[in-house]
Amino acid sequence: MINGIGVVGWGVGGIEAEAAMLGQPMCFLTPDVVGFELSGRLREGCTATDLVLTITEQLRKEKVVGKFVEFYGEGVEALTLADRATIANMAPEYGATMGFFPVDQATLDYFEGTGRSAAEIDAFVAYFKAQGLYGVPMPGQFDYSQVVKLDLGAVTPSLAGPKRPQDRIELGKVKSTFVDLFGKPADENGFSKSAENLNLRNSVSRSPPTVAPPASAIPAT
Repeated sequence: MINGIGVVGWGVGGIEAEAAMLGQPMCFLTPDVVGFELSGRLREGCTATDLVLTITEQLRKEKVVGKFVEFYGEGVEALTLADRATIANMAPEYGATMGFFPVDQATLDYFEGTGRSAAEIDAFVAYFKAQGLYGVPMPGQFDYSQVVKLDLGAVTPSLAGPKRPQDRIELGKVKSTFVDLFGKPADENGFSKSAENLNLRNSVSRSPPTVAPPASAIPAT
């Protein structure tokens, strides 16, 4: 989730971690950077969960494994820091090495709220501005390896599943999707059930709870 405040970092495997601890050199190919342009604003009633499921679904289709994804555009400025962290945290689900957000006012608000001094924040801002890295990039400002776009206003309330967290189902399509998956094989994320079992009902009776006798009623041995 550190990627949500502009920190470039990602998880590594055991061999890479061991090399770093022992001071050994490690080769790392410069990855492709996919630009994900966000525009508009989320509609009332839509949550960060709805947004991240939509983004995950879209990026899995784009096959971003081994790539960096940088979110940019005026839609980013409409997202809270919590929303950004939620999106960054789903990078393993959409397959990227990391989902990255730029440093902007939301980052400074986080630093201020977590006890950084004004001098520290001023030095931080001065450094990023000097490097030309402060603020949310806008369309055309950078040349990305690939560009993906999403209008936040098109995001709809959704559910995740029914098996994998990266699978998104719109609320209005929950029933039809479940019926469709009911008979599909497991390798297609289905339940491998026969159609005649779809409407099967079983009655269940609840037995009264068993009450343990008081200790005084238990004979001594």
